[in-house]
Amino acid sequence: MSEKTILVWFRNDLRIEDNEILLEASRRADKVLPVYCFDPFYFRTTASGTLKTGNVRAKFLLESVANLRDNLRAMGAELLVRTGNPAEVITQLAQQFQVNEVYHHREVAFEETGISEQVEAALWKIRLNLKHFIGHTLYHKEDLPFPIKDIPDSFAVFKKKVERDSTVRHIAPAPENIPVPQIDEPGEIPTLTDLGLDEPVTDPRDNFHFAGGETEAKHRLENYFITHKPNTGKVVRNATYGSQLSPWMAFGCISPRQVYWEAVKHEQTQNHSLVMELLWRDYFRFMFKKYGNQFFKSDGFRDDAPAVSKDQHALFEQWKNGTTGVPFVDACMHELKATGYISNYCRQTVANFLVKELKVDWTKGASYFEEQLIDYQPASNWGNWAFIAGVGCDPRENKYFTSVKPAADHDPSEPFIQTWLSGVAVAG
Repeated sequence: MSEKTILVWFRNDLRIEDNEILLEASRRADKVLPVYCFDPFYFRTTASGTLKTGNVRAKFLLESVANLRDNLRAMGAELLVRTGNPAEVITQLAQQFQVNEVYHHREVAFEETGISEQVEAALWKIRLNLKHFIGHTLYHKEDLPFPIKDIPDSFAVFKKKVERDSTVRHIAPAPENIPVPQIDEPGEIPTLTDLGLDEPVTDPRDNFHFAGGETEAKHRLENYFITHKPNTGKVVRNATYGSQLSPWMAFGCISPRQVYWEAVKHEQTQNHSLVMELLWRDYFRFMFKKYGNQFFKSDGFRDDAPAVSKDQHALFEQWKNGTTGVPFVDACMHELKATGYISNYCRQTVANFLVKELKVDWTKGASYFEEQLIDYQPASNWGNWAFIAGVGCDPRENKYFTSVKPAADHDPSEPFIQTWLSGVAVAG
């Protein structure tokens, strides 16, 4: 009997622990072929003039892939790295290594699902199956108390029902052994230059360095619960940005379940802001599964888009470059450009300012965040912007967003403003 080989296609699940596709493949196959494909689609310039992936996030990705390879090699395995169209790359590798099946984690946004469909169609032509797994949410789709089409549009109702009627699955263990076929050319991990990007400039004002990879992710997760006491106060919206775990979660260096069960271990689940954010992440992903492209339209779930200024292009450039003359907004935008990261408070403030004060099309802001954020995820980014613009699936629920102090009310002498506007002229 011939050996069975399963190709594991890594995407935004760059970890060994709690990775169902890797564990399942190691149990069901004689040989496992771990693969990561750098898709040029994600390193192009969009029609709006922004990059799909900025250099800060790209650097984090390269570090995460390198760490995954190191961790696989420590187990006697290997990560095969290629650059190109996944439909072509995965199909070619499947034929080269006589693969019997391909595993991957399902995505929800239309560009990502479109890539999966292309790979699936290409594999089908050579009579191979692309098996889909669910691995990006806290609650597994099959454990929800309702089908996707009936998921409540209200976050409050969604939260109440899943917390009452669903349970979080336990963490899947790392494989004990990952037998791989003979790999003579594992492939080089590209450089930023190879991807058409410049090396990020290290900013001396950046006091929190994000290093990609599962090893660093687990270290940061452990330290978070050691250094943070239980939050007994008001739940803070999108608190993972405060915990600064979101970049590793975005690339799947750690899973939502790992964060949740670590919170359980430290008895920090009851109304803890971190767990609330995991629920919001789930909510937006399931909303994307339910509604698809509506989150990418200016009018969102309304019949008409919010009114915009006639000179919105110039206003957007001022906002993007941190030259609005409003110190707190400008400071946030300088920090974003320098580091790829700003707190959730800053994100809400600058988004509100762009949409409601400058009256610029909110999709311009969402696209710019897509380029700049190190922790960008389609569902969370576009879902949050749609909510702030009042065109989300239930705009009445803005009460779940942290109350944002008007940007103009911040004192220009605040340390944060002084730090990020140092050397920058401030109007007023």
